[in-house]
Amino acid sequence: MWGKINLNLLFIGLISFLISISCQSEKHQVLRYASITGLKSNKVDEYKKLHAAVWPSVLKKLKDCQIQNYSIYLKEIKGEFFLFSYFEYTGDNFEQDMEKMAADPETQKWWKETDPCQIPLDDAKSKGEVWSGMEEVFHME
Repeated sequence: MWGKINLNLLFIGLISFLISISCQSEKHQVLRYASITGLKSNKVDEYKKLHAAVWPSVLKKLKDCQIQNYSIYLKEIKGEFFLFSYFEYTGDNFEQDMEKMAADPETQKWWKETDPCQIPLDDAKSKGEVWSGMEEVFHME
């Protein structure tokens, strides 16, 4: 009897272990992205107002494209304004998700509101982009 119970416990433990490994392998790695752009001084209030009431369709598209924990910060340095953004990507094809977002008509309308407020840094401008990517130099979980 004890042999049968021990065998059942061993079997249950093995199944639990395999399920645990399976669940862990299905998790996507979280990739962190940070970027920076300039902000026109005469557009600071407008930019803040827009982001105080981001359109629900834009928020939904961000989530649909596997973006989470998204923040934008504002900093004035020597009379110039800069925006710093941070988000986490949990999908498995960043380029495809970004193309999906860029093709979305509501997101395109949103960018027509926000882009005129921003001043791309030279490296972004040379690529026809608004935001400049940043290098992560430290991270702590």
